Amino acid sequence: MKLLLHVCCAPCAIHPFAELRGREYKEITGFFYNPNIHPYTEFINRRKSLEEYSEKNKFPVVFHKYDMENYFRHVAGHEGPGTRCPRCWRMRLEETASFGAQKDYDAFTTTLLVSPYQDQEMIRKIGLELSKKYRIDFFYRDLRDGFRKAQDAARKDNLYRQKYCGCVYSEKERYDKPAK
Repeated sequence: MKLLLHVCCAPCAIHPFAELRGREYKEITGFFYNPNIHPYTEFINRRKSLEEYSEKNKFPVVFHKYDMENYFRHVAGHEGPGTRCPRCWRMRLEETASFGAQKDYDAFTTTLLVSPYQDQEMIRKIGLELSKKYRIDFFYRDLRDGFRKAQDAARKDNLYRQKYCGCVYSEKERYDKPAK
């Protein structure tokens, strides 16, 4: 069985790759499609980190194009986290599902499921909808139990660890907090 794993960054790939490799799926391929990441230098840092992890762990990854304009078209007029994030997840998972279906993968999933900061139920709902649309299974498992361990492993391996989700809006939200 072949799984296409949407990867947002190397640290978030550590636990899902280790957890699923050889158990449920014989073959796991990463899919790095993240046009939400801004600025471009942040995208490059995350890509390089994933390339290092991929090479070291024999984890094949497809690196999709940087498509920032597509991200902004999807979220324009919906910049708040309650509406922006689901649109962003859908856009990235749709590209993953479409690619996976075209390349005959048995299923797709995402490293977003390892993050305690993401809405698991919404991601699951989107994945299941796209599963029907593209006729490819969506593999769902709550992987948040491995988040801290993966972060520690990333720190130990000196992998780049970002300070925000990736989009310019989340960066602003992180640094534009009112003083206490």
